[in-house]
Amino acid sequence: MKILGIIPARFASTRFPGKPLIDLAGKSMIQRVYEQAKKASALADVVVATDSAEIFNAVNAFKGNVIMTSDQHQSGTDRCAEVSKKMIGYDAIINIQGDEPLIDPQQINLLASCFNDITTDLATLIKRIHSEDELFNYNTPKVIINSRSEAIYFSRQVIPYLKEVSPDDYLKKHIFYKHIGIYGYRTTTLGIIASMNLGKLENAEKLEQLRWIENGSTIKVAITDKESLAIDSPEDVAKVLEALKKAG
Repeated sequence: MKILGIIPARFASTRFPGKPLIDLAGKSMIQRVYEQAKKASALADVVVATDSAEIFNAVNAFKGNVIMTSDQHQSGTDRCAEVSKKMIGYDAIINIQGDEPLIDPQQINLLASCFNDITTDLATLIKRIHSEDELFNYNTPKVIINSRSEAIYFSRQVIPYLKEVSPDDYLKKHIFYKHIGIYGYRTTTLGIIASMNLGKLENAEKLEQLRWIENGSTIKVAITDKESLAIDSPEDVAKVLEALKKAG
């Protein structure tokens, strides 16, 4: 199977404009993400997809693969769909978050392995929740899976609700999972989901994967034990720099 890794990157951001180009110990964030993704043995190639001339030039400068895309896309999935039409010949696409400069290549390989099952059209990663802070944090999407390792629902709320159980005991009584925001799509499926209209569930929770579930798509999940460290705001930069220092 031939798989393409795509890193959607846009310059505009409400919380952190220009985020892909911030300096992280001598390299831009987008360069660090790109170099980590290139280490994933499951990927035949990696490309940055951007609507920004600044990002395009920065990727060119470190000799990375980059392609310009429309500035009208509402999500990384839409940007990946445009690239898949321009870069043909790939069986599947991995959408790699551009704000995780320490992404583990093995996580990418794990997600790619979901497509060894010919019935898999969409895939993502989940991780077990071990702290109450994460469990009750609305910014941490939770996910319920079925016995076939497929996502049933994603929510910012704690799901499932445990009847007659104190919130302090939730983690003692049930295994909860959070969503790790990296997606895989079979190429033929990507075009289909990109054409779907905004759904009621997605509009309510502001989670795009709910659009796919609401329209009957099946999302395969793989469980990772590795933590992701994303830069969502300027305050997160210090955490990443500290992690880079520890990594040597």
